[in-house]
Amino acid sequence: MFLARKLVLAHFWVAFAAFAAAMVLGAWQMFARSPLASWVGHSELYYRSVTAHGTVMAYVFPTLVAMGFGYAVTELALKRPLVGLRWAWAGFWLVIVGTVMAAAPIAAGRASVLYTFYPPLVGSPFFYLGVVLVVVGSWVWVALMAINLNAWKKENKGVTVPLVMFGNVATAYLWAWTSIGAAVEILVLILPAALGLTDTINAGLSRVLFSWTLHAIVYFWLMPAYVAFYTIVPRAIGGRLYSDTMGRVAFVLFLVFSMPIGIHHLFADPQVGSGFKFMHAVFTAMVTVPTFLTVFTIVASVEIAARLRGGKGPLGWVKSLPWDNPMMLAVTFSFVMLGFGGAGGLINMSYQLNETIHNTQWITGHFHLIFAGTVVIMYFMLAYELWPQLTQCGALPRRLLKIQLWSWFVGMLVLTGPWHWVGLLGMPRRMAHFDYTNPAIAPQAWPVVASTLGGFVLLASAVLFIYILATARRQASNPEPFTFSVAVHMPAKVPLALNGFGIWVTLMVALTVVNYGFPIAQLAVLKDASVPVIPVGAR
Repeated sequence: MFLARKLVLAHFWVAFAAFAAAMVLGAWQMFARSPLASWVGHSELYYRSVTAHGTVMAYVFPTLVAMGFGYAVTELALKRPLVGLRWAWAGFWLVIVGTVMAAAPIAAGRASVLYTFYPPLVGSPFFYLGVVLVVVGSWVWVALMAINLNAWKKENKGVTVPLVMFGNVATAYLWAWTSIGAAVEILVLILPAALGLTDTINAGLSRVLFSWTLHAIVYFWLMPAYVAFYTIVPRAIGGRLYSDTMGRVAFVLFLVFSMPIGIHHLFADPQVGSGFKFMHAVFTAMVTVPTFLTVFTIVASVEIAARLRGGKGPLGWVKSLPWDNPMMLAVTFSFVMLGFGGAGGLINMSYQLNETIHNTQWITGHFHLIFAGTVVIMYFMLAYELWPQLTQCGALPRRLLKIQLWSWFVGMLVLTGPWHWVGLLGMPRRMAHFDYTNPAIAPQAWPVVASTLGGFVLLASAVLFIYILATARRQASNPEPFTFSVAVHMPAKVPLALNGFGIWVTLMVALTVVNYGFPIAQLAVLKDASVPVIPVGAR
């Protein structure tokens, strides 16, 4: 019996409600800064909207999805009740209270600091306290994932941990360590300034601490999608997973390489030494290894499904793929957007090439392709796959699912393609208003209009997604038991290192200390490093 059903459903519904609200704000932002609209006359409204949109999409939405999916995996994969159900509900309510606490000052115009909240601009302390509560609520989930895995191991000594649970716990550990950078920045540097206890702040140290979280959080967003790639996609399209072992290797490599890379976001920062910028660029390149490993493994798994359906020849099997299956569409679209977004990421990680696109709309296009494209489309599929288990509904309407996925894919390409182009032309990101009558930027007007249309297609797709879930009809009989993908050759026993996390968490912590220890220590003791605080709304 799925005892945590209500818990998972609560996480998903709040996540998707927040997602829908953020989508409305995102579409409005695109319209407001395009040539299609007269300027709103108050740029601060734009920055309120950008802060709310970014905070929800970066912290609240993916955290709730990861938590809900994690609780579902724990019961469905381990086949035992969730240990700590009351604590899980407590963590959920902490996230809700934190979200409301952060949203209120944003709406009031007291926290327009964007989701990166870079000092010396400082907003209301309630905004930062709200973000802290969201993180603390997620830490409850991290602890419960570890507790449940250990409890299962005690009952199943020597048994291989199911791959889906292995990936789920890797996600939790990655997030626990990833979130520490921003948590320390808020608690030690920003909150004292926001509470009026100090009128200066070490902005350089703040930037480095936030970079600890800034890029690794991307892999926290990605991990539930990657868990779905390995453990749901092959089964959903009628195939087998190519390799269970490759999945485990990919998950632990993400743990090791995704943390010590954030300083590549600070290539233009004069307070960080070039040697550490180089180190982080190298480790950013290394994180492509588990990505390429995943692409190979999932493409091989897809080929197995096609050949089981009668596919022949070196490439002829592609025609035999179940293209009518929404999951087949979703994984294809996800990989296409991952390819485009990853190619842009190679530009971002290059010290020389980054100078061309730093702080331009190129960056916005890149991370929207990765998160809003590659990741979110798989979040949709997680919901579609689990919905019968959560609501006891019948099969969801396949035709509407395909329309929703196609519209999201097309909308995302139309949105982000022009952003990359105007970024190359020099259009800055995070600008509230542009005078398109200026001949210098007039050629950028039509790509901005195109991207705005893409944004409204995405909004329509998001509305359709909510409609599909909200109108799912309950059926009289219980749904079929949920299953995860089975590998072609299930290993009788995996190496000890791939059945636990001790060595990998140690490496993750050690590499982070090596790559961040000196820059943090140097900026912490640097004399005259603090600058005056600028309260939001100050003129």
